[in-house]
Amino acid sequence: MMSRTVFCEKQQCETEGLDFVPWPGAIGKRVFEHIGKAAWAQWLQHQTMLINENRLSPLDPKHRAFLESEMQKYLFDGGTEAPAGYTPPEA
Repeated sequence: MMSRTVFCEKQQCETEGLDFVPWPGAIGKRVFEHIGKAAWAQWLQHQTMLINENRLSPLDPKHRAFLESEMQKYLFDGGTEAPAGYTPPEA
């Protein structure tokens, strides 16, 4: 099966697209159509940090709404801030 390519809005280049719609609703469809695998993987790392730093539960509707909002900012609106007080792990 041929992998699909998309013009990734986050990385501003043609790249390999996702194999499936990764999130419910319109934002998931937009990500599927306009975000590449590499940028999605970067978002997943950022999302994990947000979940851990803010002690979020993906099952909580308020937390899901927050994550969806951050996903929108991260992928389409020029990025997001790290949580207050966050320091990246030492490499």
